[in-house]
Amino acid sequence: MTDIAPDTRAKARRLRSEMTPQERRVWAQLRDFNHRLGLNFRRQAPVGRFIADFADFGRQLVIEVDGGQHGGADDAARDAWFQTQGFTILRFWNADVDGNLDGVMQVVLDALEACPPPPQGGRRDVEGM
Repeated sequence: MTDIAPDTRAKARRLRSEMTPQERRVWAQLRDFNHRLGLNFRRQAPVGRFIADFADFGRQLVIEVDGGQHGGADDAARDAWFQTQGFTILRFWNADVDGNLDGVMQVVLDALEACPPPPQGGRRDVEGM
């Protein structure tokens, strides 16, 4: 079992059932990538004390889809923590997803090409997991 706090795990479950329309659109694409490309994205995934909108732990890639309430000091601190754990973070605004989903997914594919392949056996160690 991981070291994810029970309240964080419960919040992640709740967020999975309350995804925004933009998160649902991105998730449909990522789920297709999982099947076609052998990726392993998870939605509303607990990572340490945070919950990533989408994460591929083997490739250490986090994708965030943000509305107007995001982008401040809290997100900067969160991104810095993810980076100390070896994650690459991609952030997209809801308007990007609504207006250019193909472009958003191309950025994701480009980032995946730059990510190191996952280690044999799956997941890399992350502090607090």
